[in-house]
Amino acid sequence: MAGLKEIRSQIGSIQNTKKITKAMEMVAASKMRRARERMDASRPYAHKMRQVVSHVAQGHLEYQHVFVQPRDDVKRVGYIIISSDRGLCGGLNTNLFKKALESIAEWKEQGVDSSIAVFGNKAAAAFRRYGLVAETAGLGDNPGVKDMLGTIKVMLDAYEEGEIDRLFLVENEFVNSMTQTPHVTQMLPIVPSELEELKHHWDYIYEPESKEVIDVLMARYIESLVYQAVVENIACEMSARMIAMKSATDNAGDMIDRLKLVYNKARQAAITQEISEIVSGAAAVE
Repeated sequence: MAGLKEIRSQIGSIQNTKKITKAMEMVAASKMRRARERMDASRPYAHKMRQVVSHVAQGHLEYQHVFVQPRDDVKRVGYIIISSDRGLCGGLNTNLFKKALESIAEWKEQGVDSSIAVFGNKAAAAFRRYGLVAETAGLGDNPGVKDMLGTIKVMLDAYEEGEIDRLFLVENEFVNSMTQTPHVTQMLPIVPSELEELKHHWDYIYEPESKEVIDVLMARYIESLVYQAVVENIACEMSARMIAMKSATDNAGDMIDRLKLVYNKARQAAITQEISEIVSGAAAVE
């Protein structure tokens, strides 16, 4: 009977776990909807910023910002890595870190070192041994650009001062609730768009001076890229957590079914043994 008690205890424990994972699945689903709304609302602005900066990068301008000036001699590269603060979201962070490490290794083979800044506790824990130059965590489910400015400025200052010659953004792209794709995207120097409609030179008239306008534009451009990556990552995190918790709930249900089958077999065997002992005892008395 001790075996039956252990099985009942296991079934009870797994049922409690199933309730927790089911609740987490429902919470993640609710948060995912709100995260997708924020992501969809910010995408048009990010897209327009990319378009405007592509125009500027193609133009014959009287003032060339350092962000659009190519650098052939690469001595150090920088990475801004966007991750989640919490786990329980499947392989979302693991796949992202693998993509980042592959890029870092490729530059390392060329003798180029890396400087890393991160958003999220998971990235901070994973890359701390590489020596982080900046980190931001605890942005929550509804982050603001002002919460990201410190880490962004550290990397932009490093680029402007020549400490890094390339700046990459490592992010998760939200494709749909089932698919999140990690990407490594070059932010600096700005690569002109390859769209056909942008493959010609652009000229502008600036008011006030071009330097003031372009300096602000370039800073807003980088901020918009990072902000979009953060809100997309939140949507990816909630989707991945919802799927992971659903899988955990389903697996818990399967385990409970198997344990119940084992329990019923063990109980039947115990009852059969008791009946056999009673019959044997009665036969001995006769």
